[in-house]
Parts: sequence; structure tokens; C-alpha cells
Amino acid sequence: MRIDRIRLIVQAFCFVFLIYGGILGFSIGNAVPTMACIYAEDRGGACFLYPFQRFMSLPLSTLIGATILPFLIYLGTFFLWGLVFGKAFCGWICPLGFLQDLLTRARQFLGIDGARFRWASRERFQWVKYALLALLILIPMGIGNSLGGLPKLSGDWAVPFCQICPGKPLLPLFSGDTSHLLIDFSSPVKLALTSLLMFLTGVFLIGGFVKRRWFCLYCPMAALLSLFDRIGFVGLKKKGEACTRCGNCYRACPMEIREIADERDRKHMVTQDCILCMRCVEVCPENKALSATLLGFPVFSASAAGFLKRQGCAPPLPIEDFPHDSNSN
Repeated sequence: MRIDRIRLIVQAFCFVFLIYGGILGFSIGNAVPTMACIYAEDRGGACFLYPFQRFMSLPLSTLIGATILPFLIYLGTFFLWGLVFGKAFCGWICPLGFLQDLLTRARQFLGIDGARFRWASRERFQWVKYALLALLILIPMGIGNSLGGLPKLSGDWAVPFCQICPGKPLLPLFSGDTSHLLIDFSSPVKLALTSLLMFLTGVFLIGGFVKRRWFCLYCPMAALLSLFDRIGFVGLKKKGEACTRCGNCYRACPMEIREIADERDRKHMVTQDCILCMRCVEVCPENKALSATLLGFPVFSASAAGFLKRQGCAPPLPIEDFPHDSNSN
């Protein structure tokens, strides 16, 4: 079975578990490094970012005092998740990633060509995910603390990223909850944040249909998971001398990562935008040029025979198996 089909099955299972797992009493906690929305009432696990922003909104004296132990346990849980799975959370587990992949499949089914970003444009906006990560730390900190002598922010700024994340209105819909599809006029801050939320939700749906995994380019969770790119249990390695730069990996990559095709000297290929979907390994026709690894050991490697089999072609015969003329010397 092709890796993209296996991934789709795993994504569907994880989606159902993270949205409905709570109905059967299952939960993997609230420190999961993926966009599993806290607002989905029947969830089987929730996104790390919501409690993290709540912790950040505490007065600093409380954070490093009475709540320091729960905070460290919470951070440790996130670290273990990230260490074991790393960016595989993005490619195989994330509910918003799964929705984007479904939108891509719908577009392909309709025979509509997708869009690609120019590489220069991608590099120009690489900072966005890190800026969002910084803001979701600094804005909550401004609620419980006076930063730089500035007045404290109102509680309306609590969990600012969650208030603008497309997962907030979209994921509860799968449980029949439409209560987050609204614009809140109760305060100027709420009005601004909920208006931005509705706008970004529309952009998420349109962008996800037009461009593969476009939201992932700006996701602050991806920025956090980049901490594990080199130390995570799951990795992606390249054997540069085996690469012919055919470009198959770049064309198949949903994140359109150019380095995967261009780099020959680099061994560790989990970049800041990689989601460890393993499509590059699947479509590579060169033996062991790319390998998915677990704890440094290859578990799925590129091969010419595997590539031809997935393309529906017979693998080439070894030289000694070619037909030959019995009368020849």
C-alpha cells in the first residue's frame, strides 16, 4: 500500500479519536503538540497552546511559585510528545492538517490545478510562525504582568492565538457545535479578535483548497516542534551521493521544500517546514537516497524497485536474468 494511503488512514483515525474520543472516556491530555481544539467538547486530547497561554497569563510570582510544579510537568509532557513524534504530529496526527489534505483531495477530484508559492515568497514569510509564537507568549504575559512598565492587558486578550485559530469554529462543528461561528460585540477586543477569526477561517478553507498545506507554513505549533528537528526519535536522512536531483521529492512534497532536492551535503532533512509525511521517500527512485528513520535506524528507504512497483511497472531484470542467445559466446 502506498504511504500516502496509509497516512490518510492514520489521519482519519487520529481525527476521530481527537474529536470524539472523550465520548468513550479516552483522553491523552491537554499537552498534545497538535491542533486538537480545546473547544471540541467530546475531544480525546487537546492542543498544548491553550493551557500554555493560560500559564503565561499568570503573574510571574505565581508562575514560578505556587504553579511551578504543574507548569514543569506540563512542559515535560509536551517535551516527551515532541521528542517521540516530532513533526510527525503535523503530517500524521493534526486535525487541521487532515482537513487541509481533504480539501486538496477534493480539488484534485474536481480536476482543478493547485497553486504554488514562489520560493522567494516562502522565504520572505518564514518569520510569521515565529512572530505568532512570540505573540502568544507575550500577550498573555501582559495580562498578569506589567511588561516594560506598560498597563496590564484586559482579560479579553486571554488565549489570543486560540481566539483567532480556524480550529476553534471548525473542529467543534463535527460535534454539531456552531456556537463559535459568531462575531462577539461585547467589547472592542472581542470584536476585533472574533472578526479576525471569521476572516482567517474563510482564508483557511479557501487557501487549503487552492494550495496544499498552506496554513502549516504559518503555524506556531510547527515553530515549537522545530525544537525537535534534530533530536526527535523520527527523522529523515539523505544520502547525497545517491541523489541525481531528479526533483521527484520536491514535486511530491506537500510543503514544497526545495532543500530536499537541492541539498547534497546535508544529512538531516527535517527542515522547519517538514511535516514528516514521507512522500519524498516514497517517490524517490534512487536506492537509499532518502530514508525515514526511528532512533537513527532506517525504517523506510527509497528504492528503485519500490518506486517502479508503486508506478505499476515491473522492476528491471538483473543483468544475468536478461534473455540471451544460446549460440552466443
